[in-house]
Amino acid sequence: MTRSPDAHEWVSFEDPDEYRTWLCDATFLESNWTCVFGQGCQGILSEAAPELELGCCSYGAHFVDDDDLARVEAAAARLSDDQWQFAKKGRGKKGFTTRNAEGEVVTRLVEDACIFLNRPNFHRGAGCALHVLALDTEESYIPLKPEVCWQVPLRREDLTLANGEIVTRIAQWNRADWGEGGEEFHWWCTQDEGAFVGASRVVETMRDELSAMMGAHNYGTLLDLLNERRRGEALPHPVQIRRRS
Repeated sequence: MTRSPDAHEWVSFEDPDEYRTWLCDATFLESNWTCVFGQGCQGILSEAAPELELGCCSYGAHFVDDDDLARVEAAAARLSDDQWQFAKKGRGKKGFTTRNAEGEVVTRLVEDACIFLNRPNFHRGAGCALHVLALDTEESYIPLKPEVCWQVPLRREDLTLANGEIVTRIAQWNRADWGEGGEEFHWWCTQDEGAFVGASRVVETMRDELSAMMGAHNYGTLLDLLNERRRGEALPHPVQIRRRS
C-alpha cells in the first residue's frame, strides 16, 4: 500500500478520571517544529513580511469562553506602560476587545495587528505584552494569554459521542483549520520547512502547554507512549519527509 505523503500517525488512550479518550497527533508531537517568531517568521498576511514581526497576531485573538476573557482582563489590568506599547488605547473607552462580524469577542486590532502585540520599534522589542509580563514576573504565560494564543500551534477539539464519551483530539493547526481565511495566509508554520528547525521534540518543548491542556498525569501517559513508540518505526512529519526528498 502506498502511504499518503501527508499521513500522520496517532496515539490514543483512556483518561483514568473521566469518560474521555485522548487522541493525539504523534507525528507532529515527535517532530522538531519550533516557534520562529522574530527569527525569520514570515507572518500570516498575503505576502511575506518578516520585518514586521507580526507572527500569527495579525487578526487578533478569539476567546473560547467567558472564563478565558476574564483571565486576560485580569492580566491586562496588571500590565504597565513599560510592558505594553498600546496600553493607553487598551485602557481607553474602547478597551482591548471588540466583536467580529460573527458576534464573537476578539482582541481589537491596532495598526493592523492585535492590540497586545508590541512592535519592533517599542523599547521592549516586538512580542506579546502579556508574554513580557510573564517574563518580568517569572511566571507562566499560560494563565495570562488567550487560550488560543498559548496553545498554538496545537489545537484541541472535543467530540461528544452518542454514549456520552468525549473524544479529545490534540493536533497541529493546519491552514485548512482556519476556514476560508486560511487559504489567504502567505505562510502557516506547521506546514513549512522554515519552522522545523528545533533541537527537541514538540512533546518536550511544549510540555507545559500539553500538561495544561490535558493534565499532568495524562501528559505523562502521552510521553510514555511516544517514548515507547520511538523504539519502533515512527513516521516522520510530512514536512521533514519533503526536506529529505
